[in-house]
Amino acid sequence: MEGGPGTAALRPRKAAGPAGSAREGGPAQSARRSACKPVPSSMALCHGVGYSEMRLPNLLGHDTVKEALQQAASWVPLLSKQCHRDTKRFLCSLFAPVCIGELDAPVFPCRTLCEAVREGCAPVMAAFGFPWPDMLNCSRFPAGNELCVPPVACSNLCPTGVVCAACRDTGHAEKEFLERVCSQGFALKMSIKSLSGLEGGLKVAPEMRSRTLYRHDGWSEEELQKPVLWLPDGEACSCPALAGPPGTVVLAMGHRVAGQLVLSWVRRWQRGEKELKKFSRAVRKLQC
Repeated sequence: MEGGPGTAALRPRKAAGPAGSAREGGPAQSARRSACKPVPSSMALCHGVGYSEMRLPNLLGHDTVKEALQQAASWVPLLSKQCHRDTKRFLCSLFAPVCIGELDAPVFPCRTLCEAVREGCAPVMAAFGFPWPDMLNCSRFPAGNELCVPPVACSNLCPTGVVCAACRDTGHAEKEFLERVCSQGFALKMSIKSLSGLEGGLKVAPEMRSRTLYRHDGWSEEELQKPVLWLPDGEACSCPALAGPPGTVVLAMGHRVAGQLVLSWVRRWQRGEKELKKFSRAVRKLQC
């Protein structure tokens, strides 16, 4: 996520104009005739959402694809905080509500979906100075007695609060890194430039200025200049190491799998700059 939380990137912008703010008593309405439009591939908020057509005007009163795109972009940073597994599902139900051909009306998110996401994400937003906005007032959504978008059905296997396998910190990050680095296809120190979800996985873009490559077996020139790392199933679990504030230093390792650079181990650097330089020297001395 470019800039990370605590910057203007996390501040949800209210939609422009009178139609953009949810009126008292219900979500925003528009006088324009409802129509189905393809969910644009450039709408990063809703990549991999599970349907291909959205209804416009949407539930926040945006009449055009361009307006919906502009406003949805403000919420992409919240996805990277992984505050709730249904964050994308909820936000896309508002910015890009599913279009069901036999229905003339939009399908609203259920109140239970809104409340679940609010419970998980409102504290995260508040920590960076952003209150839960009025336009997402959960009392405005159906209580479940009518057709609405529910939370993801959960069994005992549902990944609530589950930390991704690659991100489980045992408290011995430096030792683990030194023991494993020679068996990995790549290893690096980095800060996070951006995070984005795609089809259940998490796409990780390192900040190039603060990156140090320790291993990069078989990387192409493009990967060296602009690497893209992947955390499989990263939208279904949390990775505390990747959710830190801007400038957070992360150690990471992984392998190439089916042409992608897949993370197998990620930890946040917990010590100072002096210790980091000493650690980097120790890594470079290894005879892999």
